[in-house]
Amino acid sequence: MREKKSTKKGLKITALVLACIIVVWGVIAVWPRGDNFKLDNPMQKEGELPILIAHGGGNKEFPDNTLEAFYNAYSVDARVMMETDVSITKDGVVILSHDTTLDRKTNVTGKIIDWNYSDLIAQEVDFGYTNPTSDGKLDGEREHFKGPDGEEKYPTDVAYPEGVEPRHETVFLATTLEELIVAFPNNRINVEIKQSGETGLRALAEIIRLLDEYDAFDRVVVASFHEELYNEFQRLQKAGEVPAEFMYSPAYGASIEFFVLQMLGLDVFFGDEMCVFQLPMEEYGIKLATRGFVKAVHKHNLAVHFWTINDKEDMRYLIDIDADGIMTDYPHRLKEVYEEYNQ
Repeated sequence: MREKKSTKKGLKITALVLACIIVVWGVIAVWPRGDNFKLDNPMQKEGELPILIAHGGGNKEFPDNTLEAFYNAYSVDARVMMETDVSITKDGVVILSHDTTLDRKTNVTGKIIDWNYSDLIAQEVDFGYTNPTSDGKLDGEREHFKGPDGEEKYPTDVAYPEGVEPRHETVFLATTLEELIVAFPNNRINVEIKQSGETGLRALAEIIRLLDEYDAFDRVVVASFHEELYNEFQRLQKAGEVPAEFMYSPAYGASIEFFVLQMLGLDVFFGDEMCVFQLPMEEYGIKLATRGFVKAVHKHNLAVHFWTINDKEDMRYLIDIDADGIMTDYPHRLKEVYEEYNQ
């Protein structure tokens, strides 16, 4: 008899504890979320349509991360957001490049950190290639860039704004981040740092210097998949070494943390003061592009951009779930979809 009473008492206590947990979880789930980004968020969409983001300048239309590709994207939409990747050279210049080596995209080889920017320009190194590579090294015959129509593209093929002339008739010269910031003074820019470790930190320091020199903190967001750089973004922010407008995007760790917390209704505990999540629609078989996820992001005054979206149906889907930005290799294609909604 005593054993039965003890068992019943134990069950009651367990039920009470579970009930308390459910109540606490329910309160947390509906508790108002604070603004992780404290100012108006420039990475959130304006109006009904997401920000048109040119991935590498729209690297299926013109060579990846060249000034010419970004002028092409600008001809599609003067409000386009520029997405670029960067590495720092031996002589301390931050240049646009998806790779940390030159083998895949140029007519020379080697690590960017081992080249001087001055030599890249003096030798007129051509960034207009799409070469086969293995582990970042040339592996086969070089191939000049071809557009969607299968025709080779050259700087003179770009529809430049009035008053802008091609830098070179046949060569896509190295482009610096400074050139991009100066050429498009009113456009938002996403800058992903490709190098890691001390080299990546050097690149970040030079980027911060450029943002300060050109007063561009309120339109440029920095990003990296390297955790040491994300930690440095946070350190700079907490130490007050950057202005309040400083914007950054997290590495995988923080993105996973937020995704799991919002699934559990516990995202109130996510405290990183970043600005925008930049994610694929799906990762490891898990669908990230959902209306619920986007809604949770917005409750924190954060934005969410999805990459790399080249299918029109995917573009329409992201518009429908209220995504803030769509990153694409084909700016003209995304513009066509937007025009459907503007009719």
